[in-house]
Amino acid sequence: MNIGKDVVKEIKQNKVPHMNIPIRSTSNIVYDEKNLCYILGNREFSRSAGNIRHIKKMTQLVKVADFSKQLVKEGTRHVTKRELYYISESWGEKLKFDEQPESDEIVEDIEAMISEPREAINIIPNPKGSIYGDIAMRFKNPKGKMMTVNCLDTADGQQIGPRMTEAEFAKTSANIIIAIETTGMYNRLIEENAHEKFNALLINLGGQASRSTRRIIKRLNEELKLPVYIFCDADPFGLHIATVIISGSAKSAHVNKHLCTPRAQWIGVTATDIIEYKLRSDKLRDLDIKRIKELQVDPRYEKDKRLQQELKVWLKIGRKAEQQAILRYGFEFVVDKYLPAKLKELKAPGIR
Repeated sequence: MNIGKDVVKEIKQNKVPHMNIPIRSTSNIVYDEKNLCYILGNREFSRSAGNIRHIKKMTQLVKVADFSKQLVKEGTRHVTKRELYYISESWGEKLKFDEQPESDEIVEDIEAMISEPREAINIIPNPKGSIYGDIAMRFKNPKGKMMTVNCLDTADGQQIGPRMTEAEFAKTSANIIIAIETTGMYNRLIEENAHEKFNALLINLGGQASRSTRRIIKRLNEELKLPVYIFCDADPFGLHIATVIISGSAKSAHVNKHLCTPRAQWIGVTATDIIEYKLRSDKLRDLDIKRIKELQVDPRYEKDKRLQQELKVWLKIGRKAEQQAILRYGFEFVVDKYLPAKLKELKAPGIR
């Protein structure tokens, strides 16, 4: 997609320039059996310079595209969406954005048009998440110099930022990836040497995984063939964190295929675990129950017998729990007993 060239071509042909942009509403989201995630359908809308209401947005889109091209060409700078909004102040009254939702929408339009996440054009999310374990990664530092970092050489794991996301995986001894919802449990697994016991890379999601974190999980799975296991709270929204990693989200339908890891597996904590381990729990909210019922009819999970059974158990017991509830059995229990049993159930390599 050559956004600027297409506009210039129409102008040279004495035509009124226009742009066709994929529609990003739920009405244009379809389930892709090949990529096992929701993607955008074929419907588009048109912005035309012949419509006075479209001119400003068209011009802003071309300006953002050109600005991003310069970022990529330079190769060392990245901006957040928030920074982009403020940078537009320098573009003058006719081009600057009045509110950030306006610039956010333009960025998402460009993503949909080029079928690539905004990270590919150096517009990044705020850094979030970290990775700990034996993996050496090569990347360019902010000065453009190549460097190699082993994620075992940092006290709390290597932060997953824009340069790490696209790093070259130089060497690893790991067999699996364990992605952990909460920072507290991530720290617990580091201190209990889970990376050594399971020969694993530990990834801190910090709640809902950022796009950068989802991207690096996907790359590790596809490029290094490392199985991914997701360890979350025992509630429908913990499960939602796992399903976003596995099959994407409706909001990111235009870039899901670049971010989701369909072969990743959900460890739990499950609804059954609440009963089996007698975990401290709280009553499900109406919002939790609504989410469970949505997941029961979601086409991505209709054939997942294990997940469907857990959803039924949740509705039956009406309770939820945090993953830290497992610590009632002591610091070592999660690494010595709980995770080995779960990883064995899911047939993780090297677990007996």
